[in-house]
Amino acid sequence: SALALSAVPAFATTYTLDPAHTQVHFSWNHFGFSNPGAVFGKLEGTLNYDEADPTKSTVEVTIPMNSVNSNVEKLDEHLESPDFFDAAKFPNATFRSTKVVKGKSAGHLEVTGDLSVHGVTKPVTLDVTVNKIGSHPMRNAPSAGFDATTTIKRSDFGIAKYVPNVSDDIAVKITVEAVESKAYEASLRK
Repeated sequence: SALALSAVPAFATTYTLDPAHTQVHFSWNHFGFSNPGAVFGKLEGTLNYDEADPTKSTVEVTIPMNSVNSNVEKLDEHLESPDFFDAAKFPNATFRSTKVVKGKSAGHLEVTGDLSVHGVTKPVTLDVTVNKIGSHPMRNAPSAGFDATTTIKRSDFGIAKYVPNVSDDIAVKITVEAVESKAYEASLRK
């Protein structure tokens, strides 16, 4: 919409998250014995990144909850079930940034946004490392790469099955590779 476009900072570059090189990894403690994890590898998102003033940047991401992969089929089925994500009822998680501030050191940002999971929306802050902004050698296109971390309490999102034996705290690690949107669309047509 025209309204959405007018909100994009004038000097920002619009990037599309490349799902082939973007992952959301999450892990938990299992009865004190281990810290297993799983990955969401299918997602869609847009990043408007203002290199001159990163605090004007925005990001929106949608994650299909049925794309969880723990490398254990039965666990994936359980995670998608009503005990946890209830993917049939709540098919997507979303994150929409609301504020970006410079981090404690150069190349770091704190990105706060609204995370919606399991029908519940809560603010979450990501600690972001800017890995690289520049031309991607394989795509010959402007690209941006970031890593981010946060910890969320799953009970805040109404997912409390087996707490505290299976930890309430969920460690989240995200890696993002994004390509300038027009170049990304062109690459899909090749």
